[in-house]
Amino acid sequence: MSTGVGMSSCCLSGKLHDGTPKGHVDTIGGLRTYVSEPESKSKEKSIVFLVDIFGWEFKNTRLLADEYAKAGFYVYVPDVHENDSLRIEFLQDVEPPLKTREQLTLVEKGTKTASVAATLGPWLIGHREAVSKPLIDGFINAVRYVPGTNKVGAIGFCWGGRYAILAAHTPEPGKQGVDAAYACHPSLVAVPADFEGVTKPLSLAVGDKDSLLDMGTVGQIQDLMAKKTDLPHELRIYEDQVHGFALRGDWSSEKDRKAMDEAEQQGIEWFNKFLS
Repeated sequence: MSTGVGMSSCCLSGKLHDGTPKGHVDTIGGLRTYVSEPESKSKEKSIVFLVDIFGWEFKNTRLLADEYAKAGFYVYVPDVHENDSLRIEFLQDVEPPLKTREQLTLVEKGTKTASVAATLGPWLIGHREAVSKPLIDGFINAVRYVPGTNKVGAIGFCWGGRYAILAAHTPEPGKQGVDAAYACHPSLVAVPADFEGVTKPLSLAVGDKDSLLDMGTVGQIQDLMAKKTDLPHELRIYEDQVHGFALRGDWSSEKDRKAMDEAEQQGIEWFNKFLS
């Protein structure tokens, strides 16, 4: 059972990607937001990106938002950390690629985990659910009132993946939630609680080498979602992929690049189906 406490160094692994984001920055619902528009400029199908611990300015996130915009979605990437995301420098400092990671000694792995705990512990307390969920719910509600908006989806990565799952719950009174959600390698999930409350179409992408979501827990999630016979859902397992692969995979690796592309397509197909 996943307890939802603690986070290993895997959450900080990954690669920076090349490219220049094409969107612009605006203020939506009181939060600074990266906005990437489709060629049509239509807001009919809008998607809210719920970021990982590296936040709304992380180039990989913005480049992926641009890809969803190219696919016809109006994309928002809000600063739900309110200028307190972790520095990008941590990305390269904590955990190497999978092949290198598998060669580390137990002592080396322990040292890295301890280092991450010292960094992440205080940050996670400052961005606990009681603080972050109201910000996210409020932002989604604000997007609902943007003129021209019809349907809204949420996609989340790592830390934000859990909030994409929670966004798929029935919204609180006075709030409007999402029409569908997609969670990529979510971290800190509470099983069964986070999944029992899901009432909107939910897609999940996980790696079979994810140190934050073991295959036993994935099996529990599959069993929970299978009971929701009237609710569209899917869970795809990506072979030899670690935590963060859909956003921070290594573009120089053919296998990793293929997994990233397929995870992106998984989301695009899901939202085309449920936001149309």
